[in-house]
Amino acid sequence: MPSVSDTTLTSPQQRRKRIIMAEPRGFCAGVERAIGMVEKALELYGAPVYVRKQIVHNQHVVSELEKQGAIFVDSEDEVPEGSICVFSAHGVSPAVRGNAVDRELKVIDATCPLVSKVHQAAIRSSGAGNKILLIGHANHEEVEGTVGEAPEDTIVVETVEDARRLEFEPGTNLSYLTQTTLSLDETKDIIDELTRRFPDIKGPGSDDICYASQNRQNAVKDIAAQSDLVLVVGSDNSSNSVRMVEVAIRQGTRSYLVNDVSKLDERWLEGVESVGVTAGASAPEVLVQELVTRLTELGYGDIGSVTTTTEDVVFSIPGSLFAHAGTKPAR
Repeated sequence: MPSVSDTTLTSPQQRRKRIIMAEPRGFCAGVERAIGMVEKALELYGAPVYVRKQIVHNQHVVSELEKQGAIFVDSEDEVPEGSICVFSAHGVSPAVRGNAVDRELKVIDATCPLVSKVHQAAIRSSGAGNKILLIGHANHEEVEGTVGEAPEDTIVVETVEDARRLEFEPGTNLSYLTQTTLSLDETKDIIDELTRRFPDIKGPGSDDICYASQNRQNAVKDIAAQSDLVLVVGSDNSSNSVRMVEVAIRQGTRSYLVNDVSKLDERWLEGVESVGVTAGASAPEVLVQELVTRLTELGYGDIGSVTTTTEDVVFSIPGSLFAHAGTKPAR
């Protein structure tokens, strides 16, 4: 298990109460790319730039982009015809893309490359004649977009019980995919049940779980083992942030999701000597630092960190995405 390395030491009186920071935490490459694409669109084309859904699941990010001139809408139908429209990092279905074409929207696609990989796997699997079992949450935007690639061939499996209830005609070819923001621990039991019931089911060529989601969950396990309480900075609608809270709790450590420092309930700190702090993949680091500042004011003056891995993934922004934004997007 990684050990805590002290980055700040204050007086002996404060040294007993400590903060343990998780590394890695916060923005992943896909989130940085998506936010950067909205900012680039505003720079090139000026306000307003329309964004379908939240670009990433964090209200603070959305609010900052709104200040720069982004307008967030629930549907592409709300975007004036011919306007710039950015698709969020969670991806969209072909039906949404087709509707954008019909409305002559100038599309900039900020779908995370790892989500796009799952979409392509769904297309290939359906084309091969397979029924697709998509492990994920049915109401999540990423799952809605993936299902849209092969709606007649895809069944969403949310729980082990769902897997147990499945029935297919003999000879049905099956494959499974997973929502990227789930944890390996969360999907393992479902995959085990699917492979037990359907031994010939085909899995993805590589794990669908996002590297960033898994890295942050691994880091949570480590800080949970050394903390009395774990605080995860992230929004309620951020799947990967919610999963991180669940991971800490499964480790036997109390954990809460904190949208920002204003949501810190100081009663949680009663009797707590060590607080683990981390952030979901869509949470800005500034929110983490504001939380840490408040914790230090409350006496947690010893700050250390646990590093489980070092991330060096970068997703560049293809210039072609902006070059064609002035023309009618292809289907």
